[in-house]
Amino acid sequence: MRLVRRGAARAAAALFLLAAAPALAQEEAQTEPDDGITVTEGPIATNGDDLTPDEEIAARLGDVFGALSSLTAVEVTVRDGVVTLSGTVPDGAAVERAEILAAKTNGVVAVENRLQQDVSVEGRLTPALERYSEFQRNAIALLPLLAIAAVIVTVAWLLGVLIGRQKWLWRRMAKNTLLVDLIATVIPIVFVLLGLVSALNVLDAVAILSAVLGAAGVLGLAVGFAIRDTIENFIASIMLSLRQPFRAKDFVEIDGQQGAVVRLTSRATILMTPDGNHLRIPNAQVFKAVILNYTRNPERRFTFALGIDAEDDPKAGIETGLDALRTLPFVLAEPAPQAWIEEVGDSNIVLTFAPWIDQRETDFLKAKSAAIRGVKIALEEAGFTLPEPIYRLRVDQVPEGLTQGGAATVRRQDAPKGRLAAAAAEDTSPDPTLEQKVEEDRSDARGGDLLSEHAPTEYDA
Repeated sequence: MRLVRRGAARAAAALFLLAAAPALAQEEAQTEPDDGITVTEGPIATNGDDLTPDEEIAARLGDVFGALSSLTAVEVTVRDGVVTLSGTVPDGAAVERAEILAAKTNGVVAVENRLQQDVSVEGRLTPALERYSEFQRNAIALLPLLAIAAVIVTVAWLLGVLIGRQKWLWRRMAKNTLLVDLIATVIPIVFVLLGLVSALNVLDAVAILSAVLGAAGVLGLAVGFAIRDTIENFIASIMLSLRQPFRAKDFVEIDGQQGAVVRLTSRATILMTPDGNHLRIPNAQVFKAVILNYTRNPERRFTFALGIDAEDDPKAGIETGLDALRTLPFVLAEPAPQAWIEEVGDSNIVLTFAPWIDQRETDFLKAKSAAIRGVKIALEEAGFTLPEPIYRLRVDQVPEGLTQGGAATVRRQDAPKGRLAAAAAEDTSPDPTLEQKVEEDRSDARGGDLLSEHAPTEYDA
């Protein structure tokens, strides 16, 4: 009966192993430690000597563990196919490896793992010293290859610097100064990266390259978020230098800021305000802003409004004002000046006049001032009244001594003749002060400028 039970137990154990073999194989593939020692697939055969099955398993595992330095201290006991592992091992990977090897041995029904990690000072220092010695031996053996790799990286760097300095070549490919400088900077970096790849390939360390590239990608993403404003500004500088939305000395308005363009740098657009102050606007803001260029079209229109009495004829006032504008020498005949009724108030009618001038020959502000004066004089000489604001005052109690006879009447004096001719003779020539200051500032070559008179503008596209 005892023999029958033992035979039945072994048969059940064999069936259990057959049924659990795929699962064990999958688990072994997933839990196989990665510390330089590979556990092969398939069962470990016993030696087949004249020993009992338990003794064969113990002997085979003893030989296997004795061949591995991390498992030499493992004690193996086997009873009815159940393997018990005891003792100390250097680390957790050795614990897992011993259990996998025991489970793969033929005839093993189960494994009871009682191994413990060695936490003693000697147990920790000895493997570390062995690894250090092995690293030292490998480093000495790799010295010739390391020298070759260093030579490859150095040659690649020198070649990249040499090619990057040939700016005459890049100027033939890209007319833009900023692009030329960018290419000259990027070329050495590209050659250094190619040299590193080649050197790591010689050292058979492509895996290290993959890890470095992965870390560089994560680092680049983090740095990109940190300096995204700087990157955006640099890209905007490249786009502005390619598009050339304005020329030097153009009078422009950018986000409500007016000034003459001094220069376009790799970081900002420099304007000089009419007051002679420098205005620095980041290129990222300039690229996205609404830009109003007053210089692009030399013909420019200005408008102004004058009010006449509500009893006067507005059509006659418009004709009188237009006739006065046509007599001014700086007002262009084509496009012809225009005028219209802007609004009708309680005590006046507001007329708006809109003449054109040529900015190359006439100063904008001087012309506007002279035109307003000329039209005002013409309306006054024609008998039109330019009313002042009227306020109604209600007095509930009239103070003693104040009578209607005491009120003084102020009459407007008639306008003297010849004042319109004087307005037409005013000096409206362009004021060169701001342009001269911009030219003096641009003569300083240290500032650098990405604007070019010969480069195509976005208007030419």
